[in-house]
Amino acid sequence: MIAHRTLGQGLDVSALGLGCMTMTGGYGGDPDRVAMTDLLRSAVDQGVTLFDTAEIYGPHANEELVGAALAPVRDDVVIATKFAEAIDPDSRTLLGRMLRPDEVASAVEGSLRRLGTDHIDLYHQHRINPEYPIEEFAGAVRELIAVGKVRHYGLSEAAEGTIRRAHAVQPVTAVQSEYSLWWRRPEDGVLAACAELGIGFVPFSPLGKGFLTGTIDPSATFGANDLRASIPRFGPEALRTNVELVDGVRAIAGEHDASPGQIALAWLLARAPWIVPIPGTTKAHRLAENVGAAEVALSAADVDRLTALSDSVEIVGGRYPEWLESQTNR
Repeated sequence: MIAHRTLGQGLDVSALGLGCMTMTGGYGGDPDRVAMTDLLRSAVDQGVTLFDTAEIYGPHANEELVGAALAPVRDDVVIATKFAEAIDPDSRTLLGRMLRPDEVASAVEGSLRRLGTDHIDLYHQHRINPEYPIEEFAGAVRELIAVGKVRHYGLSEAAEGTIRRAHAVQPVTAVQSEYSLWWRRPEDGVLAACAELGIGFVPFSPLGKGFLTGTIDPSATFGANDLRASIPRFGPEALRTNVELVDGVRAIAGEHDASPGQIALAWLLARAPWIVPIPGTTKAHRLAENVGAAEVALSAADVDRLTALSDSVEIVGGRYPEWLESQTNR
């Protein structure tokens, strides 16, 4: 079974969680619902307690899958979901704007219904709405915590100053952002703020959207329904250069009789005791491999070597599209 860690506000979770987004699409393909239900329950059997979803995944379909699959063990798991975009509840289509603070209460009702539960353990603001002060959203979630519909408040892709302002209104339990050996932007102030304020950090895409597993080579192509097709780091020219990082991780993995993905996850776990990665997968053998990363013991020298390797490789196509840059810079 996986060891446990503590996020902010005393929230106890497994050292590795499970990102559920791709179980209803995202990286191409159309995963089978029965198979994904079995995978979620297998994760519980292997000791995973933190499960991450969002209303925009699907939209709505992912919350429904997660809620139904985890219903038999609801009291034994921590379900995290997220709000941000205004979504038509009937057509399940985006309305082209972000939620206002006064709409958070209705958004949580929809998530509660789809998840089949009376409370959300960790409720993240998925993206920052620049039209309203973050304090108003923190206040809206504080009201939901007061009536028991939400237990913990989280932020996603928020900048250091935003985190501090939100935390002053309602203590933040966790910040979720991309973080891995090839995307280390949270080291620019966010991780320091989390350490200072007692906030946990939950890296999504800790395996670089599959890149750090060593299974993606420079010849890889991605379909139109695969989100990696729009990310510069996965372009043909970029992959030819970026694979240097994976080659270095693979060499260290060989010394530990581990996979490159396990080494990448172990590096994150070694960064701080309040960091809890949430790798996603739709495959049973990958789930078992990811869970096994918690048993990989890296020495301080190993961690330094990996960090130096990450520092030395110039990642091509490293920046996200402008819309995400604008969100994380607030």
